[in-house]
Amino acid sequence: MVTTQTSLDDSLDYIASVEPAFARAMETYGRPEPRVRPRGHITLLRTIVGQQVSVAAANSMWSKLENKFGADPDLDAMCRADDDDMRKAGLSRQKAGYCRSLASLVRAGEVCFESLPKDDDEAIAELTRIKGIGRWSAEIYLLFSEGRKNVFPAGDLAVQVELGRILNREERPPEKLVRQWAEPWSPHRGAAAILAWHSYNAPPLG
Repeated sequence: MVTTQTSLDDSLDYIASVEPAFARAMETYGRPEPRVRPRGHITLLRTIVGQQVSVAAANSMWSKLENKFGADPDLDAMCRADDDDMRKAGLSRQKAGYCRSLASLVRAGEVCFESLPKDDDEAIAELTRIKGIGRWSAEIYLLFSEGRKNVFPAGDLAVQVELGRILNREERPPEKLVRQWAEPWSPHRGAAAILAWHSYNAPPLG
């Protein structure tokens, strides 16, 4: 798990022992703090809303959705809403469809966030059955909402760019290559992604 500073530090220490470049990155940028998100449909809804838009735009859209359906969105109302209602809530037609699909599956009990498979690949497969949830979204959910320490979102742009820089490799390595790099970091690959996001956004320590 990478849901506490202690557990994340243990994972960071492991990857630094395997790859000295990670130790140097922490000397330069400090250690990241854990990122923890609530388990359940709200986090996945926020993931859908935030796909392919800036953080500011995602926050604005989520605020509109909360105003329309509540802070804990009313899934029944969301299922009944038409595209015009969803557009007033800030969602495109495509995202509206994804959100209604997720709401319908949760209401029908076809997705149970409390009993996802323990195997990471099986859990990813379960989540990607949901319309609009691809591998990246599933990995982000499992890393931040369940704290699964070996889940590694190699398809993330910032992770690709920053790991290329930290390791002094390609400017933006492709996902397949990044996954190959990460194999020796198992079973703590999630910490490498968390460190990459941290150093990507952080100024060097003074």
